[in-house]
Amino acid sequence: MFDPREKIALFIDGANLYATSKSLGFDIDYRKLLAAFQKRAYLLRAYYYTALIEDLEFSSIRPLIDWLDYNGYTVVTKPAKEYTDAQGRRKIKGNMDIELAIDAMQQAEVLDHLVIFSGDGDYTTLVEALQRKGRKVSVVSTMSTQPPMIADELRRQADCFIDLISLRKEIDRHPPDSATRPVAPANVDVNS
Repeated sequence: MFDPREKIALFIDGANLYATSKSLGFDIDYRKLLAAFQKRAYLLRAYYYTALIEDLEFSSIRPLIDWLDYNGYTVVTKPAKEYTDAQGRRKIKGNMDIELAIDAMQQAEVLDHLVIFSGDGDYTTLVEALQRKGRKVSVVSTMSTQPPMIADELRRQADCFIDLISLRKEIDRHPPDSATRPVAPANVDVNS
C-alpha cells in the first residue's frame, strides 16, 4: 500500500473526519496520526481543512486549530456561511472541497501519493484527475457504519481504501487497552 520511498501528503477534511471518528466511537490523537503516516512513507505535508463560525466569541474547534497549526499541520480555514433554509431553520455551511482540491492538484507536482481523509463522493473527480497525473491516491473513511460514511464511487475510484477503524489502535486518543492501566486509589492525591 505505501512505499517508504514515496513522498506523501495528507489532505484532511476536518468536519468529515470528525464525524467519521465519532460514528466509530473514538477521538483522534493528531500527533499519533502524523506519526502513523511518518512510519509509512516520507510525509511532506499534512493539511487540515475546516470552516470556522466567526461570530462566536469562542469556537470549540479553535484550540484544536491552534494546536494543529503549531504541531506540524498546515491549517486551512475559511468563514462558515450562515443561512436560513426553506423551513426557517438556521443552517451553517462550511464546505472546504474546493480548497482541498486546489491544494491537492498543486501538490501533485511534488508528491507520489496523496491521502484524502474524507468519504465525500464529491472528491471522486479529484481522485480521477490526480490519477491521470500518475499519482497514487488513498482515501480514508469507513464502511464500518450503517450507512457507510464513504461514497461507493469514491471508494471504487481510489487506488487504496483505508477504513479508519483499521487505524484506531495507532491514532485513538484513548486506546481501548487504556482501561487496563493502573489507576490510583480514590483516597490518594496524585498531585502531591
